[in-house]
Amino acid sequence: MTSGIPALTIPQATGGALQAVLLDMDGTLVDTEGFWWEVEVAVFAELGHRLLEEYREIVVGGPMHRSAAFLIQATGARIALAELTALLNTRFSEMIGQGVPLMPGARRLLTELAAHAVPTALVSASHREIIDRVLHTLGPEHFTLTVAGDEVERTKPHPDPYLAAAARLGVEPGRCAVVEDTITGVTAAEAAGCRVVAVPSVGAIPPGAGRTVVRSLEEVDLGFLRNLITH
Repeated sequence: MTSGIPALTIPQATGGALQAVLLDMDGTLVDTEGFWWEVEVAVFAELGHRLLEEYREIVVGGPMHRSAAFLIQATGARIALAELTALLNTRFSEMIGQGVPLMPGARRLLTELAAHAVPTALVSASHREIIDRVLHTLGPEHFTLTVAGDEVERTKPHPDPYLAAAARLGVEPGRCAVVEDTITGVTAAEAAGCRVVAVPSVGAIPPGAGRTVVRSLEEVDLGFLRNLITH
């Protein structure tokens, strides 16, 4: 499904005040954060530059244009931002063409949400082309709608993607549970007023007000998410 779906009349989850679950993709549901880094390292090696490991935590979870712009500035690579963005997306798309590994607990959680008719959105900073490829692995039937990074004016860490998802679902952001793996995504969700479950992938995420940090999606189920919404 695409993000262009209008607001729908959707059965609400029974029990508690949870209205919807909004999930990040890379590093949260699918184990692809390492894939992105591999692609970035390979592309910059071809350009004659070595990426420092410290760059990885800076670019993880961010929108492509921001990550690419940072890497160009950090390395001094002579390549236009638009050209680099297109190249990275193409290489990544080729890498995931044969499917991607799911994070532990992802399939179970998606199946449970679907079984209880919980409105669920995939909210990613990745571009539509990438999301559509990954959906072959995740199963598009698990999501009421999806929001891609190139379909909003401002993507993460701005709140726009999560506000857009809540609006299209016809739910209140404050009654949405968001699952994210990076501080960039957590910042976006919290700015939108959502309750957040952080499952760190690359960089550490400290505890915070309205934020619950867990080690794995295997610790997260529908009851856990309902308990986050207390009013």
